[in-house]
Amino acid sequence: MMIEYKIELAYPESHQFLVELSIENPDPQGQVVFLPAWIRGSYMIRDYARHITTIEAASDTGPVAGRKLDKQTWQFDPVDGSLRIRYRVYAWELSVRAAHFDMTHAYFNGPCLFLAVSSQQDQSCSLVIQPPIDPAFAAWRVATGLCPNKIDGHGFGSYQAQNYEDLIDHPFEIGEFTEHHFNVQDHHHRLVVSGMPSLDLENVCQHLQVICKVQAELFGELPAQNYLFMLRIVSEGYGGLEHRNSTSLIFTRSELFTANKLDISSGLRKLLALCSHEYFHQWHVKRITPEVFTRNGTTQEVHTRQLWIFEGITSYYDELMLVRSGVIDVRTYLGMLAETVTRVMRGHGRTKQTLEESSFDAWTKFYKQDENAPNALVSYYTKGALLALIIDLKIRLMTDGRQSLDDVMRYLWTHYGEPGRGLPEGEFEEILSQVTGVDLSELLQLGLRSTDDLPLASMLKSFGVDMILRQARNSEDQGGVISGDDSEIPTRRVLGAKLVDESRTIRIKAVFDEGAAQRAGLAAGDELVAIDGLRMNSKQLEDYLQGMAPDKVLCVHLFRRDELMALDIKPLDAPPDTCFFRLQERMDQEVSLRFNYWLSGHE
Repeated sequence: MMIEYKIELAYPESHQFLVELSIENPDPQGQVVFLPAWIRGSYMIRDYARHITTIEAASDTGPVAGRKLDKQTWQFDPVDGSLRIRYRVYAWELSVRAAHFDMTHAYFNGPCLFLAVSSQQDQSCSLVIQPPIDPAFAAWRVATGLCPNKIDGHGFGSYQAQNYEDLIDHPFEIGEFTEHHFNVQDHHHRLVVSGMPSLDLENVCQHLQVICKVQAELFGELPAQNYLFMLRIVSEGYGGLEHRNSTSLIFTRSELFTANKLDISSGLRKLLALCSHEYFHQWHVKRITPEVFTRNGTTQEVHTRQLWIFEGITSYYDELMLVRSGVIDVRTYLGMLAETVTRVMRGHGRTKQTLEESSFDAWTKFYKQDENAPNALVSYYTKGALLALIIDLKIRLMTDGRQSLDDVMRYLWTHYGEPGRGLPEGEFEEILSQVTGVDLSELLQLGLRSTDDLPLASMLKSFGVDMILRQARNSEDQGGVISGDDSEIPTRRVLGAKLVDESRTIRIKAVFDEGAAQRAGLAAGDELVAIDGLRMNSKQLEDYLQGMAPDKVLCVHLFRRDELMALDIKPLDAPPDTCFFRLQERMDQEVSLRFNYWLSGHE
């Protein structure tokens, strides 16, 4: 074996992994090693090397001197024989992108822990996970998608990676967890859950199995022989990260308290949509991938204008797979879609940033959002999903249902994903036309390179769905599905700001463009201590606004930093930015067939 990594789980109280890297044939000019600056699938420089607290090297004859070349790179003096590098990594970020180690569990992604051996990244490597010495952790087990070599009944021992990229594409969860297994097309699937032993895994997996089955049928095959869902339940958190044969997920515990066999709760539905999203990435991102990603590593930013293709299309299909599998009904799906439209419409950034710009600037804007983000950027996830929806419906409409976005995805799989060929910039638009025979150039120009709103209403109308934008009923209203005429709601007044309650005051988190708060001079971070001489929480303020006279001006006392200020503010009517769908009562046969084919995926 040329390269071997070894991890000791000896210091949970200090939240540090001890890692040893053994290089059998180091560079005779002096071995260079480095740590990635980011992790694939999450487009922000994270500088994982900052968590290395100590590093030292030795050969068969004694210590070896080394020096740091830049923020993430080291070089060690030439040696005779093998080189061993030992280092400690601080691990205290509980997320799917990083590493976390304490008395309850150990979790890590490879880019956080494993130094790459320069000029030898193509070499096969082994990884040894040593069991904890402390008997208090005797029940700990290992969960990972990495290929085992020689492991014990708890999963401790050696694992094998084809190369460095393979090594860092398999996260590890080590600790006590519950698990459930199921098969899809004779491929083994495993759900491992930490942090909530009471969760009904059988119920979750019954739903998950049919979602995975529908996705496999869409693409025609499963690329991974075994697949692992690795779920960490926490008090607060949400997210997922894709890997070639696994996904790492984090989810809020309180949203799953009502998950049971009799009800698909909103929390369980949200979890299943997250699982669906990351599972779809097994094809679309991990194998169908931007060509620029295949040529570049993870030491610096890799820009592409295609992220909307990979995350937006996936975000369209993740919820669509729930309704096609029968896990949710049509009304529920349309309600989820309405919420997506609402999120896009409420972002003023959609009028300033295009989808291609959003993709390209993900490194510095989408992943580094500040208090002005709602006014400055649009999400390539949500708006990308809506563009994917319109592309799909347009293809179906123009080909009388003979073609759809499904056919494009299958083409991408057989011509790019399966043979391991990256997707060049701009080629997706040509593929759309080539596969479907539909000219989408005008739609793509509008959707990708302009800030005009997408023609959702007109497109959905051809599929029997009416779209209405109107004021939200209250601050909790995210849109949904209505029936019949649905009575008009009274005019609602708002400040045009995102508010959060603190102990005895209201804090402004964001101020929206052209809203009453911005016009009055309020700013993010302001602490509202009194409105018209009264202390209120955000709900009381909302009720107060609805009960006041239309032309009334509020006197707001606030602290900005440590300075007391008084400002007058005149609330404005809430904008019509909340989406509602209504199914047409009398669809003709053609529209009805079109609608059913879209949501079922087959005639």
